[in-house]
Amino acid sequence: MEVVAGCYEQVLFGFAVHPEPEADGHREQRWAPVADFTHHAHTASLSAVAVNSRFVVTGSKDETIHIYDMKKKVDHGALMHHNGTITCLKFHGNRHLISGAEDGLICVWDVRRWECLKAIRAHKGHVTFLSIHPSGKLALSVGTDKTLRTWNLVEGRSAFIKNIKQNAHIVEWSPKGEKYVVVILNRIDVYQLDTASVSGTITNARRVSSVAFLSESVLAVAGDEEVVRFFDCDSLTCLSEFKAHENRVKDMFSFETPEHRVLVTASSDGFIKMWKLKQDKKASPSLLCEINTNARLTCLGVWLDRRTDTKESPPVAAEPAPVSKEQSRRNKEESAHAVQEEEKQPKSDAEKCSLTGDSNKPTRGNSLASAKKRKTVEMSEKKRKKKKI
Repeated sequence: MEVVAGCYEQVLFGFAVHPEPEADGHREQRWAPVADFTHHAHTASLSAVAVNSRFVVTGSKDETIHIYDMKKKVDHGALMHHNGTITCLKFHGNRHLISGAEDGLICVWDVRRWECLKAIRAHKGHVTFLSIHPSGKLALSVGTDKTLRTWNLVEGRSAFIKNIKQNAHIVEWSPKGEKYVVVILNRIDVYQLDTASVSGTITNARRVSSVAFLSESVLAVAGDEEVVRFFDCDSLTCLSEFKAHENRVKDMFSFETPEHRVLVTASSDGFIKMWKLKQDKKASPSLLCEINTNARLTCLGVWLDRRTDTKESPPVAAEPAPVSKEQSRRNKEESAHAVQEEEKQPKSDAEKCSLTGDSNKPTRGNSLASAKKRKTVEMSEKKRKKKKI
C-alpha cells in the first residue's frame, strides 16, 4: 500500500508502507514507511486528492487537476477545465472521476480517455464537497449557496435540492448508503436516506475538518484540534476520543485489511499517522506507524495495489492516454461556454452521462467540447448563407 498526502508547499508525497516482522508475540505490530516519491506538478497549494487502483489525482488552488500514474510512477498530465480552486475529487470505480471547484461546476471525467463527459452547473457559489453513493447512482454536493443537492448520476441531472440555513463544507455517505452526514462548522447532521430528513445532530468541540465512516453507524470526526473522536450516529453519543497529533488534524482516510480496520490521519504538524482500530470503538487505537513530512499537510489518500482484483481493471487495449498540456488547454478554451449552452437546450438521451452502465455510454462525439464545436460551425454556416442572400 502507499500513503499519499498533499501540502501547502505544492508537493504530493508518496510513502510505501509494509508491515514489519514481529520480534515476539507480545509486541504490538508496527508498520514501516519508506519514502517513495515526491510529485512537484502544481504551482499552488494542494487542496484535494483522490485515488483509484491505477492513478492518484490532485487538485490545487492553481485551478488544475494533475494525474500521477502509480503503476509507472510518472506524471500522466493535467486536466484544465475549472476556473477556481479545485475543492473536491472523487473516483467512482476505474472509469470515472468527478471533480468540484469554486467555479460552481461539477465535472464528470472519463478516466480512460481523460475527457470531460459532462460539466454541470451545480451551485451558484462554490462547490465545497461532494460524495458518491456506494451504488454509483446518486451523488450529494454542498456549496456556498446554502443548498444540499442530490444528483441522479444515471441521467446526469439534478434530482433534489434542499435549502439549509448555513453553508455546509462536508457531506459524506455511509458505507452501505443508508445514511449520510452534513457538516456545518462544528455541527454534524445525520440524515436517513429513506426519509431524507435529519434523524439527529452531533456536536463536536471545534470546527470539523474531516469525517470518516468506520462502519455503518460509527463516525470518526477530526476538527481544528489535536483530538479525534468516534461517534455513534444512532445514539449520537461520543464513544471515545484520543490525541492523534500535536496540531489540528486536517484530513483522515479509513480502509480495511483482512486483519483489522485502519485509520490514517494527517495534520498541520507535518505528521501522517496510521492507527489500528480495536473492534470495540470505545477502546483507543494503537499506533502502527508515523511519518514526518516536515510540511503543512492539507489532504490525504491511500493507494491499495489490488493486483488480484481484475474485476474493474481496464483491458490492455484501453490503456489510458497521457494528457498533454496543449490538449488540456484546448479542451478548457473550447468548453468555456458549454455549460451556458447546455442550460439553454433540452438534453437528449445521448448527452446523458451514466456511471452505472444503465444508459448508453457517452462517446467522444457527445462531449461538451465537441458539442460546442458543432454549435459554432452551424452558426458560422448560417451567417455565410445570410451574407449570400
